Amino acid sequence: MIKEFKAGKLTTKIYPDRQEMGRAAAAMTATTLRYLLGNKKEVNIIFAAAPSQNEFLEALLHENGMEWNRVNAFHMDEYIGLPADAPQGFGNFLKHRIFDALPFHTIHYIDGSGTETACEKYTALLQTYPADIVCMGIGENGHLAFNDPPVADFKDPQKVKIVTLDEVCRQQQVNDGCFTTLEEVPTHAVTLTIPTLLAAPYIFCVVPGPRKAAAVYDTIHQDIQEQYPATILRNHPGAILFLDEESSARLSHQKVS
Repeated sequence: MIKEFKAGKLTTKIYPDRQEMGRAAAAMTATTLRYLLGNKKEVNIIFAAAPSQNEFLEALLHENGMEWNRVNAFHMDEYIGLPADAPQGFGNFLKHRIFDALPFHTIHYIDGSGTETACEKYTALLQTYPADIVCMGIGENGHLAFNDPPVADFKDPQKVKIVTLDEVCRQQQVNDGCFTTLEEVPTHAVTLTIPTLLAAPYIFCVVPGPRKAAAVYDTIHQDIQEQYPATILRNHPGAILFLDEESSARLSHQKVS
């Protein structure tokens, strides 16, 4: 049985397991994409890159009748300083899981060189192709993209910026199996800012697993503030949070305000 409730403007849906959660998020994304393509020549989508997105991305590959050749694809963050072919790179993650598998109209990768010029280039692309859909997750520290609590800004004037990653965020990359030790995880990254992500009219946020339970609880129950970046989703009328039983374990499953 699917449980559903509202937290502010945010719709939250809870599924029995990661597979059902991923399929439901993919189906909702596909339905929205078909609707948008009925009204627009092209649609722009920003994707998150993380193991938490695996079930969603896999299910999205199997949605039939999609005009991916009318979709421009972006991603929301990238490490600074990794080798160009590093499997941990978020562009590479998405390349192998979805970008190479579907005939997108265009794919725009973030330059991980860490220069202001690279940020300006991606900013210009996002201005030319403003996001219609954002497919995101939430970090163990509540971050959206790499907007960790110390650098999150709900009124950020920048669209793309260079950030220092906090230790909880970097440890998550070890927990996820992307790196063996904390020392291997880059200390800096390029990220789309919170206003850039929330400017999209549709946000589908996929958050499975027991290590996300505390962040999910905070997202729903803490005051809306930068200390808990994902709380800002409660102000977005087009946002849907997809959870499994493990990530929702600390919630009451009751309607909250």
